[in-house]
This record gives sequence, structure tokens and C-alpha cells, in this order.
Amino acid sequence: MEDFSHQPVMLTEVVSLLQPAAGKILLDGTAGGGGHAEALARGGARVVALDRDPAAVDAASARLRPFPGCVVLRRDYADALDVVASLGLDAVDGALLDLGVSSVQLDRPERGFSFRADGPLDMRMGPEGETARELIARLDERELSTLLRELGEEPFHGPIARSVKRADRMETTGDLAAAVERAVPRRAWPTRIHVATRTFQALRIAVNHELDSLDAFLRDLPALLRPRGRAAIISFHSLEDRRVKRRFEELRGRCSCPPRLPTCVCGARAGFRPLARKAVTAGEAERLGNPRARSAKLRAIEKLPEAA
Repeated sequence: MEDFSHQPVMLTEVVSLLQPAAGKILLDGTAGGGGHAEALARGGARVVALDRDPAAVDAASARLRPFPGCVVLRRDYADALDVVASLGLDAVDGALLDLGVSSVQLDRPERGFSFRADGPLDMRMGPEGETARELIARLDERELSTLLRELGEEPFHGPIARSVKRADRMETTGDLAAAVERAVPRRAWPTRIHVATRTFQALRIAVNHELDSLDAFLRDLPALLRPRGRAAIISFHSLEDRRVKRRFEELRGRCSCPPRLPTCVCGARAGFRPLARKAVTAGEAERLGNPRARSAKLRAIEKLPEAA
């Protein structure tokens, strides 16, 4: 089995919010190395864990082997509702997502997620689909610029797209990072992140259709959870967190009508309650010990007992 050692973020907070116990069925939609899933299983819950990465599935399977009834499947969390139904379940008592890319994936050059070491321009979570290199080749300069602006929130999206598309060679992560560095004036390089971070983020999100998967999961959440069921989602950048926050507000019954309308026409009705007043962040000790935790935001919500 390929080693997949991954430090789970806000483990204590996740366990506290999802309250694993005997008789509960909890879904971990992003199993990774199995850290969260194992903690939930140790709490007595039966865990259904999903991941698109075969290495993560192997690692999580090994960690959950001592816990009867737990299952790990190579599936996208966008398909959570179908997975639950295929297991003969009507719904689950809790669901977790730990979004983004894992430190293990970033640390392996052959996966193509990082500019830290040269590797193929891949960026796929699993073996299927279009690679980042193929995506870049398919898009024209304007399309690539739009992608970098919308998915990376990159202020230099135009110059970067032009530099990438006009590069003599675009085969490796080093080629991509060099094209970004050429495009952005040195005085404008950010101080806290690498200048290519947003470009790599945008391409990874596009290659893996990550926002589409998140939207599908959030859409299906009311049907996925039993009454009093809880959902906890950890996000690492604003694109994800805004989607989670907006959907949770909708589920709480907050009106989404334009302010100019005299009365509500969106039909907002509370079916959930928040489990924290605002996003939960990692404590100082965890932020110091695990750099990935520094940008993490955890939001959690509970389905009301009377909700359909």
C-alpha cells in the first residue's frame, strides 16, 4: 500500500460537532488518510468514507479495518446521496467534508499539484479525466484568463494566461511556475504565498470540478441527513467558504430575495440550525504545528427534528 500519512485538521472540533456514538452512521466524503474517519469510528459510529484518490482509499481502508461495519469507497462526494442509497440506507446521522488538496498529494511531485518540485502537469485527484496540461492546451488565452480570475482570484490573470499560452514548453509544474513568475512584476509578488499559488489552485479546481462537486453535495444535504443529523465542512479558501456559508444560510431559512422587494418571494423556511455562530478556526497550537490549519474554516449545521 502506498504511504498516505495525512494530519487531519481540527480533529477535536470535528468529533465534538458530529458526536459519534454507537448506532450512528456518519459519512466522511473526503477520507484522505483516514484520520477523521478513524476518530469517528473510535467514537462508536459506523463510518462510510469516500475519496477519489486510490492511494487515499487504500490508506483509509487500512485505518478503518479494525472497525466492523465501516466501509471505504472510491467515489466523489458529489455522489454521496447515491452511495448512501446503494448501501440500503435512507440517510445518515452526520456528514463531513475536508476540502482541498492534502499535504500528501502536494508533497508528491508525480501528482503535479505543487510548484515546490518539478513534476508532470497532472493535478487529478484520481486517474480519470483531463490533466492540467491537457486543460491548458485546450483553452485559448481568453478562456484561461477567465479561469484564473474566477477560480484563482488571480489579479494578474491576463498576463499569466498570455505567458502560459505563449511559452515554448508547458509540460511540467516547473514550466507553469516559471511562466507565472515571468508574467508578474517582481515588486507585485505576494509576501505570504508563492506567486504561482493562485494559478495552481485555479487549475486544480477546474481539473477536478471541485466547485461542481461541492454544489452538488450542498444541494443534496437536506435529503442526505436524518432529522438532528449534522454536517461539518472544512474549507481552505474563499470560493469554497462563500458557497458553504451561503447554502447554510439558505438552509437556516434566511431570505435570499433582493432587498428592494417588499415581501419575501423565495419561500425561505428554516430546516436547519447553525452549530456555531461563525466559522470555527484552528487553535494556536494546531496552527503552529500544522501549517495547513492556518487557513481552515469549519462551518457546521444541524437538521431540525421537524424538517422533512
